Amino acid sequence: MKALIGLLLLVFGHNVSSVIHSLQFFQTASSGLSTFPEYVTVLMVDEVQVEYYDSNTRRIITKQDWIDQFYRDPPGELEIATERRKGIQQVYKVNLGTLKKRFNQTGGAHVYQTMDGCEWDDEDGTTEGYDQHGYDGEDFLAWDLKTLTWVAPVHQALTTKRRWEQNRALMEQYKYYYTKECVDWLKKFLAYGKSTLQRTERPRVSLLQRSPSSPVVCHATGFYPNRVVVFWRRDGQELHEQVDPGEVLPNHDGTFQVSVDLDLTAVPQEDWERYECVVQLKGIEDISTPLDPALIRTNGGKTDVGGDGGDKSHILAFILTGVAVLAVVAAAVVGVFLYRKRNNYEKASQTSWFKVKS
Repeated sequence: MKALIGLLLLVFGHNVSSVIHSLQFFQTASSGLSTFPEYVTVLMVDEVQVEYYDSNTRRIITKQDWIDQFYRDPPGELEIATERRKGIQQVYKVNLGTLKKRFNQTGGAHVYQTMDGCEWDDEDGTTEGYDQHGYDGEDFLAWDLKTLTWVAPVHQALTTKRRWEQNRALMEQYKYYYTKECVDWLKKFLAYGKSTLQRTERPRVSLLQRSPSSPVVCHATGFYPNRVVVFWRRDGQELHEQVDPGEVLPNHDGTFQVSVDLDLTAVPQEDWERYECVVQLKGIEDISTPLDPALIRTNGGKTDVGGDGGDKSHILAFILTGVAVLAVVAAAVVGVFLYRKRNNYEKASQTSWFKVKS
């Protein structure tokens, strides 16, 4: 897999000139969970949570100042949106009951979830849409925008697949929603949240190493947006075989962090000067950090490069905070994780409080 990724990068190179914006909507209906709401929705724009609703509070809790302004233009929009949530809440309750009957279930804990939404590339204008359903930790239905059909991985979903696909007007309505209506709402949100969502924050870059035998970690944190590229080079050539890329994680302040490990097991220290870590982010010059032992933070050292030069004695805390924030957001999105995200759900986004699923 790493070799394939490396080949693709050699052919296409890194692209940080464009930003793919997303409008995402997660919905979860559950039964048999006494400590968790029967219905939860989370709305996210560019992977930033902007609002939350559940069946216990029965009200929308906004998470960003700009979304408050959005709901004030015109006045009363928040109340209208809240009533929509209440209506969809009932639909999901009925859908969950239908699924329990199809799977011949009575008691126990059960979870029905959907993840849908759209993406928009601000450079070439291309768009993408998703609508994916899961039940009790397994794939149930997935929308194919190109063919206007539904993928049903289990036979209990075939009834819904056939009914929806036979309604060609409904399929065209879905297509219009994901290619036009959803994208228009995304652009509107981006306009309201421009100062937050379309800002650029320069990353702070540190080199970390737990012990002399451990990989050297290039850790970039505090950057925004999250479309960053971090990689290691040797003699000006990008490395793939010795590198273990990490996942971009959120920080508590709305910025992001990522770590990329470099395995130097077979590299003598006198050759370290041939290596460097490169961080690329749209709107700033590349940040290049040489693999200098003097720059590496160990259990007792303090070094920061590429940022504002401040004391970074709490780098580990940043990493742990990112993991903790990710866990909290994930918990809100997927309930109690009875619905585990599988590979074909990882691109999923969410946006359809404007439409009611049947």
